[in-house]
Amino acid sequence: MIRPAHFVWLLAALSLPLWACSACRSQDPAVDSATAGKPLTIEGDGHPTITLEVEVVASSRARQRGLMYRDSLADGRGMLFVFAEEEEHPFWMKNTLIPLDIIFIDSARRVVGIVHHAEPRNEQSLTVSVPSRFVLEVPGGYCNRVGIHRGDKVSFTL
Repeated sequence: MIRPAHFVWLLAALSLPLWACSACRSQDPAVDSATAGKPLTIEGDGHPTITLEVEVVASSRARQRGLMYRDSLADGRGMLFVFAEEEEHPFWMKNTLIPLDIIFIDSARRVVGIVHHAEPRNEQSLTVSVPSRFVLEVPGGYCNRVGIHRGDKVSFTL
C-alpha cells in the first residue's frame, strides 16, 4: 500500500526526468537556432560590397533545423552554416516554407556555387557538387538581385 507521503516522493521521482529534460533543452545551445546579428560581407566584380546580418549555426542540431518553419527572411539577412570539414554539403528544403538561395563557400571563403531560388518543402538533395566549408542561405532571388556570383569573396568572423 502506498501512503500519501510515499506518493509525493514517487510523483517527484517520476517527474524529475521530465523537468531535467526540459531544463536541458532550454539551455542547450544546439536547440537555439543560431547566434544572431553577425555581419558578413560579399565582394566581387560587378556589384558593390554587400553587407548581410547573419545568424551563425555550427552545432549539428542547429544545422539540421536551419531556417525550417520560418515564414519570412528579409533581404539583407541570412543564415551561415559552419562545418568542421570542407566537403560536399547537400541541403534540402523539406520543412522550409520560403524560397532560398543557397550559397556554398570554401575554406578560402570564396563562393564555389549557388543554388538559386530553392523550392520550399522540396525533399530533393541540393548541392553544387563542389566541396564547401560554409553555406549561406539568403532569401530566394537575392543573389540575382544584388549580383552575387561564383568566385566572390566572403568575409566574416565567427
